[in-house]
Amino acid sequence: MFDEQVRFTPWWWEAAPPEVARPPSLPRSIDVAVVGSGYTGLSAALTLARAGRSVAVLEAQALGHGASTRNGGQVGSGNQKFTVRQLVDLYGEAKARALVNEGTAMLRHIAELIEREGIACEFRRVGRFRGCMHPAHYESMARGMEDLKRFAGVEFFMVPRAEQGSEIGSDRYFGGSVLPNDAALHPGLYHQGLMERARGAGALLLPFTPVTGIAREGARTRVHTAGGAIEARDVLVATNGYTTRALPWVRRRVIPVGSAIIATEELPAERIARLMPRGRVYGNSARVFHYFRPSPDGRRMLWGGRVGRLGSQASTGAFEHLRKEMVVVFPDLAGVRVTHCWSGNIAYTHDTMPHIGCQDGIHYATGYCGTGVSRSTYFGHKAALKVLGDPGGRTAFDDLEFRTHRFHWATPLAVPVVETWYRIRDAMGP
Repeated sequence: MFDEQVRFTPWWWEAAPPEVARPPSLPRSIDVAVVGSGYTGLSAALTLARAGRSVAVLEAQALGHGASTRNGGQVGSGNQKFTVRQLVDLYGEAKARALVNEGTAMLRHIAELIEREGIACEFRRVGRFRGCMHPAHYESMARGMEDLKRFAGVEFFMVPRAEQGSEIGSDRYFGGSVLPNDAALHPGLYHQGLMERARGAGALLLPFTPVTGIAREGARTRVHTAGGAIEARDVLVATNGYTTRALPWVRRRVIPVGSAIIATEELPAERIARLMPRGRVYGNSARVFHYFRPSPDGRRMLWGGRVGRLGSQASTGAFEHLRKEMVVVFPDLAGVRVTHCWSGNIAYTHDTMPHIGCQDGIHYATGYCGTGVSRSTYFGHKAALKVLGDPGGRTAFDDLEFRTHRFHWATPLAVPVVETWYRIRDAMGP
């Protein structure tokens, strides 16, 4: 059931609306031009400005328009995209160990940044419960968690189905795992805090300044925008799921995938607490998974999953599947009204790994594959260090081949087909 006055904007924007002020004048030249004002771009801008570089952050829309204020506010290491065994098979044991350990470093980095900068964004180490969609998933999940602990010291514990009532008020799952150090935050307030810190350090934030092209000219780069051109010594592309044709090299290597979230009306806190007694962030083991959490005030359910294919993203039909999924897991919410519906783009890569580096003199950090809160913050900082020539910018991801696909132009068209096939496989079992 959808509220008659349902809003098709993120619930997060109630506390932290995107800035809509006119942009300042475009400077003629700058040390570093950062394309994109999400977590990646702002994290990089903060590091660069604190190092004494002049920085301009170029944003096509309002500051805070993209996925950095649209995500679910779940903060993890990103180490659940591959099992350790899969990483070993792909890259060998030494490289797998380095990648997994750097994932845990990303989680530490964002926690330390928020504390050090005093960003009030409801950051809490609530832990993550991941439910098993089939009985066979439990043992394989346990093995994967054991490998993570052995490789990187990741703390976890398993919760059998008979005891999962202590974690979640639902019998939909067949047990699950808990990562107690994973966290939650308010994405809008976190983005707002990063903007304030970057501005305070001297970075120039330019909304409504879409980049239309980038051209290298000797030792400098000319960045063309709708408001004119700007010369920069260095450029960092930080657009992730919103990469346009003006940035063709990166665009050919990322696949935009829609993700959507609904928020329920306010409910009694004790009702939410019955459904999510530990107040964690939640997910599951399906190929096409859903994710959910209580709002920071403990009064709403925030439920996310793949974007709907029926109707426009400004119609309830595009979000009905999320409401139905929510009610399957929590039948108690069948009559609850949905007050907010929204969607945004995440970016997948062809190898499902994030990538950072420099191509033809243009730096990039992108492809977070749905776990972007900690990854983007960390990659933005590391990309800035690379621009500065600081050896601390090195990462375990630097030497991963950033591949494109021969028929990349068709991949967005294939996403709904692949999702449908994955849903069928999920329904069939492990």
